[in-house]
Amino acid sequence: MLRVGIVGFSGRMGQLITQNLAQESDLKLSCIFTHQNSPLISQEVFLTNDWNIFLQSCDCVIDFSNHNATHQLLKALLHSPKPSVIGTTGLQEEDKSLLQEASKTSAIVYATNTSQGIALLNQLAFLIAQTLQDSDIEISEFHHNKKKDSPSGTAMTLAEFCAKGRGLDLQSVRVSGRDGNIGERSKNEIGVMSFRGGDIVGKHTVGFYCDGEYLELTHNATNRNTFAKGAIRALKWVAEQKSGLYSMQDVLKF
Repeated sequence: MLRVGIVGFSGRMGQLITQNLAQESDLKLSCIFTHQNSPLISQEVFLTNDWNIFLQSCDCVIDFSNHNATHQLLKALLHSPKPSVIGTTGLQEEDKSLLQEASKTSAIVYATNTSQGIALLNQLAFLIAQTLQDSDIEISEFHHNKKKDSPSGTAMTLAEFCAKGRGLDLQSVRVSGRDGNIGERSKNEIGVMSFRGGDIVGKHTVGFYCDGEYLELTHNATNRNTFAKGAIRALKWVAEQKSGLYSMQDVLKF
């Protein structure tokens, strides 16, 4: 029985993961890291705002929080390595550097989206970007009106796979807004556009636009539970791995 610690318990994903853990026979929620007055789920669940105590009270970690909390978790993992699944989006460059450092001693799955459909879409985006060299790449993402980061982590990951397929540095070619008389679209440009409204769980489209034809691939998330189930699947997998930084492609063996 693996004891699971959750960071980001009060969020939508934290709540769904908690519900799904209750249905697992080989996983058990043991502790929650929180600065808030979170309700105690049972006498067997430990609440703390001390990272050392938190990591001592679990065998593995699921983190769907914010980049500040994830940064502190990664620093704590340097001293107390634990298999972890990190699904926090909006990480800064210093967070990503710390992620690389922590993965030297901990097995970590980092995924901006834990659904199997998006994992496959990433692979397809890489392949098509590599094959259709003359196509213009445009990525659009739709989310609910409560989402805070933009573009979404999922859209950025899709853009990274496209850029790798072209041998480009994403930061040099990404465009996330157009306004005014900006001139013609450059050849290597990768557009990443964001839309926010209502209660949309998530919709991502990667388009490859050529002269005379175009190809669009779309993933629609209709229920957040698909992310929770994916995160738990990743946790079971990473708990058996050696230290290193892994993706959902590794988990799903794509």
